[in-house]
Amino acid sequence: MIIITGASRGIGKYLLHYFVNRGEENVIGICNNTIPDSNLAHYYKLNLKNDTEIKNFIAQNDGINQLTLINAAGISYNAFAHKADLESWIEVIETNLIGLFNLTRHLLPIMRSNNYGRIINFSSVVAQQGVAGTSAYAASKAALWGLTKTLAAENASKNITVNNINLGYFNIGMIDQVPESILTQIIAQVPAKRLGDPTEILSTIKYMIETPYLNGASIDLNGGLF
Repeated sequence: MIIITGASRGIGKYLLHYFVNRGEENVIGICNNTIPDSNLAHYYKLNLKNDTEIKNFIAQNDGINQLTLINAAGISYNAFAHKADLESWIEVIETNLIGLFNLTRHLLPIMRSNNYGRIINFSSVVAQQGVAGTSAYAASKAALWGLTKTLAAENASKNITVNNINLGYFNIGMIDQVPESILTQIIAQVPAKRLGDPTEILSTIKYMIETPYLNGASIDLNGGLF
């Protein structure tokens, strides 16, 4: 089974459509605020910060087995720290980090019981570079490096791998929010001189799923920036 959070848009939506079109029957896309426009039978509306909703979701899918969890849910909030609205800042942390952890911790007992699990998180080049105005997003993504390593150490003996992809700049997802003038500057900084393609994210995910000795790792997927 494959569970993908943030599956109603961006990278999550792309991945869900790929696995569904490939013929995977047990694919579930988690969404919350954004209403999906296709493959509706594969979606489940779920607030990842709500324990009761998560428990109900697991109860309704009691056949979960051979699980791959792809944590693609994420939001951003741009403001210089001294001008930031605290509630908006906290919302990013709650969505990108706490919600991710909450779903993961509820699914880990199932993975441990099955003696199999694959957990894939998405961090960001933004957290590695230090981009002005992104303190909330960068903090939420930097936290995933430590979380990934810790969960890997706790669960490796149960054939559960937990890995992280540090995404660079791709032609999908939040890049739509970047003004054209700034996007041109970003591409000029990338040694590959282009944005990444979603197929390259997919191939990295497949590698992580198929390589059980890769565990607690963070892979930089950024066209040569680092």
